[in-house]
Amino acid sequence: MKRKFLSVLMCLALAVATFTGCGTGKDAEKGSSSKTGTGNTETDKAETDKGESKETKALKWSVWDQKTTPYWDQLADAYMEKNKDVKIELVDLGSQDYQTVLGTDLSGGGSDFDIVTIKDVPGYATLISKGVLEPLNDRIREDNIDLGKFAGTTEQVTVDGKLYELPFRTDFWLLFYNKDLFDQAKAEYPGNDMTLEEYDKLARSVAKDGVYGSHYHTWRSAVQLFGILDGKHSILDGKYEFTKPYYEMVLKQQEDGICRSYSDINASQLHYSAAFSEGDTATMNMGSWYIGQLVTSLQSGEYDKEKCGNWGIASYPHPEGAKAGSTLGTITGLSIPTSGKNKDIAWDFIKFVSGEEGAKILAELGNFPAAMNDDALDIITSVEGFPQDEASKEALKTNKIYLEAPYAGNVADINAILDTYHKDIMNGDISVDEGIKLMDDEVSALD
Repeated sequence: MKRKFLSVLMCLALAVATFTGCGTGKDAEKGSSSKTGTGNTETDKAETDKGESKETKALKWSVWDQKTTPYWDQLADAYMEKNKDVKIELVDLGSQDYQTVLGTDLSGGGSDFDIVTIKDVPGYATLISKGVLEPLNDRIREDNIDLGKFAGTTEQVTVDGKLYELPFRTDFWLLFYNKDLFDQAKAEYPGNDMTLEEYDKLARSVAKDGVYGSHYHTWRSAVQLFGILDGKHSILDGKYEFTKPYYEMVLKQQEDGICRSYSDINASQLHYSAAFSEGDTATMNMGSWYIGQLVTSLQSGEYDKEKCGNWGIASYPHPEGAKAGSTLGTITGLSIPTSGKNKDIAWDFIKFVSGEEGAKILAELGNFPAAMNDDALDIITSVEGFPQDEASKEALKTNKIYLEAPYAGNVADINAILDTYHKDIMNGDISVDEGIKLMDDEVSALD
């Protein structure tokens, strides 16, 4: 299993946070599909004669990057193995414009999808506004689905009391650290219950002799979203004073040389993986997707083990008063379109994918299931190259995952405004106070 896990991670690592994989290709543009039979009439008839039901139930499922994302086919195959009378056809809509293409298809009236994959919250919001997704509440209640296993993510995509998707995979933020640099500084490793004040002190304690104590990628989420971990705020607030302490912390670290400057990172287009792999970065806040890239790059020799081979992970640092294990994250979910013809079977498939069996398949392929359980955790942490200290294993147990972008009809517009002024603040073009006021004014002005 380890060999299989690592080979898959080589491609998964290319996807990083955007999940765009290795490209769409011509097949994706045309809408490639599978699971529809061999194309050979005699062969298909022979299979039917062997005992396959002539009343096979067909499900059509929208996905992206089918060729480079192994779990799509494996989830479908596993379900069909258990349900011999069901055939699942995967339709690849491509990655780059997936949500746009899906929205156009579903709202056009001619769609025959039975299951659709939700890639991001802005896309989810658009589909809900178009009225093309089926509420799942009655089905969830009838089947006693425990939404608590999704670490609070379903609450953040519930709209007017209705839930239109069920998550099946997630990625969440962790603190990666270089153990050798902590050993050299005679400092304790990061713990799984650190306040941001403790984290700041720790980063400063190892920042010396050409070593950066911390690293922040250029994404707004790497700085601003420490502020949502207390559960009292979100990017939808319209008032962003709550972000001020975190901007001030990171800008002060910049000023003191504890971390690289935003402007230098931006100008040089320094990728976060390069920053960590060079061996001069003691800690880096980054998503769980980086685990796969780090493991496979060390195994392949792309990364120098002498520089970053002795690494660990810790739970995300949190504000005072927030619970340990609170972190940021994103989800990928499944929905049933209102136009679907096989809604009961589609729901059964969604339950399978988002449940324990689906979680195991995802974990074996190096992905984090939205409903993490002990079996999936054991699979992920047993891969060769994953840190074997108990603290790193425990870091994967989240208490609450706050979505980087929870549901709102105008969430895409809010993101654009916040991104703009984050860049200006971090470049030093405007002060923190000026940037926050501009965020407040422009977000509040949205309809």
